[in-house]
Amino acid sequence: MEKMTSLKVNCWLQWLTGTLALLSGVPAMPVDVDRVCMAPSAAKYRLTFTGQWTQTAFPKHYPLYRPPAQWSPIIGVTHSSDYHIWQRNEYASNGVREFSERAEAWTLIKEVEAAGERIQSVYGLFSAPAVVGGTGQATTEFEVYARHSLLSFIVCIVPSPDWFVGIDSLNLCEGDNWIENISLDLYPYDAGTDSGFTFSSPNFETIPQDKITQITASFPSHPANSFYYPRLKHLPPIAKVSLTKIKNNQIFSLPIQPTQSNQIPSGNEIDGSLINTPLDCEVSVWSPWGLCKGQCGEKGVKHRTRYIHMHPANNGAACPPLEEKKLCIPDNCV
Repeated sequence: MEKMTSLKVNCWLQWLTGTLALLSGVPAMPVDVDRVCMAPSAAKYRLTFTGQWTQTAFPKHYPLYRPPAQWSPIIGVTHSSDYHIWQRNEYASNGVREFSERAEAWTLIKEVEAAGERIQSVYGLFSAPAVVGGTGQATTEFEVYARHSLLSFIVCIVPSPDWFVGIDSLNLCEGDNWIENISLDLYPYDAGTDSGFTFSSPNFETIPQDKITQITASFPSHPANSFYYPRLKHLPPIAKVSLTKIKNNQIFSLPIQPTQSNQIPSGNEIDGSLINTPLDCEVSVWSPWGLCKGQCGEKGVKHRTRYIHMHPANNGAACPPLEEKKLCIPDNCV
């Protein structure tokens, strides 16, 4: 009897919850209390971006000149949960397209400014200078409030068709506390606007536009791709970002001027320099068989060749034979 009564009460509560939701026009979904930041006042953070794009970690097609491997300026924003500067598995905006393809930030900045209350006014937008090399650091500081506790940023990989790294909607608030320190590895993304396979590919617009996807060691699954390393389960991180809460929480009245150091830091701060990714030899397909050479009435020999597309590096698989021969009978005898 008690079980029957309990079952009836549960059914009645479910019906009541659903009815109230219909009457109010709001679906009966639980409130995401974890997203509500209750931290007091504001927090100030130092962001340090570290490039780990080395020739040993990413030997395939590593750009040495015109232009050499480097990073664009960082464009970042602090915002609320109903805004994204970019989002995985969604289409890139025109601003993200221009930034990821040409490192031009004007349209992207205008898009961020147009977000209105979803960003933290003028202080929600910040930047850091470019890193003129595959390795190096760029540092800046920014301020974050409880109503806009999420951090997003984007950095263009230069050169590349439309590749970038970044963070989408990292919450720096946990309940009523600001996170003190956090460090994250960064991996390449494809903006879905250019179909080039290599760092230095010419412009080849993707029609129709694809969604933003993460690039992995096996995706896109094409040997020509600069990040295609089929022997690896995961790509090594190409960069990392470190965020440190500054103890002195004085509110600054003007946007702080970013600072930068392009020198490789001492110690083991750039762990990517210690990574040796094996690069296997890549060869072309065989050429057609040549003419059969030999004396009339006797067996001859014919040859075919192939050439090296990519020399091995970092103990990768050696190149196979580049020439092959087999016996034949001359077909030009009289």
